[in-house]
Amino acid sequence: MAIPISAVQITDPALATLAAQPSAVSNPQNGSVFQEMFSTAVNTVEGFQTEAGTAVQNLLSGANEDVHTPIIATQKADLSFELFMQVRNKVISAYSTLMNMQV
Repeated sequence: MAIPISAVQITDPALATLAAQPSAVSNPQNGSVFQEMFSTAVNTVEGFQTEAGTAVQNLLSGANEDVHTPIIATQKADLSFELFMQVRNKVISAYSTLMNMQV
């Protein structure tokens, strides 16, 4: 029984297009766009980790004899967390660079 591979979507495309609009950048009240994108990313990573934990628990309890499902879920959770951490590191690096600039 083959399990189809589904695409992993880290952020909501609607939020990405909203962030790209010039009005979203110029309006200071739209700091909530970044907050929504960040919370969506955190919730997605957390969802993958929960899914992986459930899959591993089902394997260990004997409810599921398929070994591939927990391995794939664990790898998906690991990759999404690594991607999230790399994006976080880039944002912190960019912020540090901006703060160290002489005006």
